[in-house]
Amino acid sequence: MKGYEKFIFGILSSPFKKFLVIFITLIAFVGSLMMFPTKLVLAKMLPGKSANTYSIYVDLPNGSSYVETNRVTECVVKILQKEKEVTDIEVFSGMGAPLDYAGLVKGSTFKRGEHVAEIVVNLTNKNNRDETSFMMVHRLRPVIQSKCEPIKEGTNIKMVEEPAGPPVLAAVVAEIYGRDGEGLNRLGKRVEEILKKTEGLVDVDTLEDDLYDKFELVVDKEKIKRSGLSIKQVNQILYLAFEGMIVTVKNSDSSPEQIPLYLVLKEDTKILSSFSKDALEKKLSSLKLLNQKGMKIPVNELVKVVKIKSWPTLMSKNLQRVVTVVAETDLVSQVYPLLDARAKIKEELAKDYEISNGSLFNLKLKDKKSGETYELVWDGEMKVTMDTFRDLGAAFIAALVIIFLLMVVYYKSFALSGIVLLGSFLSIIGVIVGHWIMDIFSEQTYFLTATSLIGFISLMGISSRNSLLLIDFAISLIKEKGIDKRRAIAISTATRVKPIFLTAVTIVLASLMLTTDPIFGGLGVALIFGTIVAVIVSWVFIPVLMDSTKAIKEPDQYR
Repeated sequence: MKGYEKFIFGILSSPFKKFLVIFITLIAFVGSLMMFPTKLVLAKMLPGKSANTYSIYVDLPNGSSYVETNRVTECVVKILQKEKEVTDIEVFSGMGAPLDYAGLVKGSTFKRGEHVAEIVVNLTNKNNRDETSFMMVHRLRPVIQSKCEPIKEGTNIKMVEEPAGPPVLAAVVAEIYGRDGEGLNRLGKRVEEILKKTEGLVDVDTLEDDLYDKFELVVDKEKIKRSGLSIKQVNQILYLAFEGMIVTVKNSDSSPEQIPLYLVLKEDTKILSSFSKDALEKKLSSLKLLNQKGMKIPVNELVKVVKIKSWPTLMSKNLQRVVTVVAETDLVSQVYPLLDARAKIKEELAKDYEISNGSLFNLKLKDKKSGETYELVWDGEMKVTMDTFRDLGAAFIAALVIIFLLMVVYYKSFALSGIVLLGSFLSIIGVIVGHWIMDIFSEQTYFLTATSLIGFISLMGISSRNSLLLIDFAISLIKEKGIDKRRAIAISTATRVKPIFLTAVTIVLASLMLTTDPIFGGLGVALIFGTIVAVIVSWVFIPVLMDSTKAIKEPDQYR
């Protein structure tokens, strides 16, 4: 290692070269940090995860019939049947599918009614196909939505993948709190429209019931009695005409209970010609009941048709009235679309609301006309991301402080402790640049994830060890051998090149398998590139700092 010793000694002997090393390191550090605002490196909680199944939620406007819902689901199924990687398709009309992890966190168990359906799509094994499930969803989403949503105006079709990380309702969730129900609904709709226009956000929906017209049949008890009929007869024929009913039971040796037999009319007889009061009354007039005297009484003579508004479900959270707007991201981080949407909300709603900033990215809005106040709180994966990065940042700062204090106790010098700390921190250059390099060679965006930060924190100990080896060996050479400070630093660096290099190679090779994993890929990249930069820093930058500090003395000063 004589050649490398001369190389380091030459750098330490030249003020210009020392300045050049410090300047290049500073430029690399600032340049790596600038990759965030310039969006060369994007941050996200966790990247997409390829699975063997995904679901499609079909939500028609409230009040839609199951016939209309079936038309939409049939359209979706026809498109899916053309996919060679799809093994089977399950349609659950009027309800959600049996709970899996995605359904548990997305709330599919609450799906009830003729206007909803869930389609479960099962794929071939992810290890045997080239296309990942999230890329298939990305490709099919615009096709399915453009062809099937126009069948019924107001239909919302959402592609739901198995979450790769924490259980959240959606990638971006906007919760709007307030006391005025109408004002909440109005504000929720405007926020929904803004999210729909925001690039990168898909499957935007408002989780609230829409008001719709419906007909109520009011039984005229007096007429029924005069007609020689009973209310039970009227109820039975109405159920039979529109739904179906149990007419008898069957006994079976293989069943401990009686088996009910349903009578259901043909589909075309149960459908009204139009959604109107006249069409319903015409349908009722065709239904006749035979009274005790043998006379046929039309049902429309016994009931009154009243047009009313539906009763929506009132949503609340933390004992407050709330309207929730959800959106998913399409192969992008949720951070940047949310910031764009937040800026558009402040810009477009400024005419009608007084808007002020709340905690973090939250907003407070006051209606200029009514004076009602509302609070917009961001939740979902965005909140989990901020909480996770905040906690990991706190852990990182705690690691730095602990390392610094330990070094102060060990060396009894703030300068040497600062050198060790700075050498450890500079490994962030490799973490950030490594993600940028991987993004160039990756088909999808290679995000800086939570596991990347975990890798960075774990590098602190490795980087600190490298600096400790150099400082301890150099001080030992100066004290015991009486070697000149600058020469001792060059010798210690050259001597420790081999063990530092072998340690780095071991870490890099051990981390290679992690880079292809969708969850822990960021951890692997952070360890590989962070270790490489940590080695370079310890070989060149740390010796320059050691030579520049007065904490390491000349031989005669230790006597």
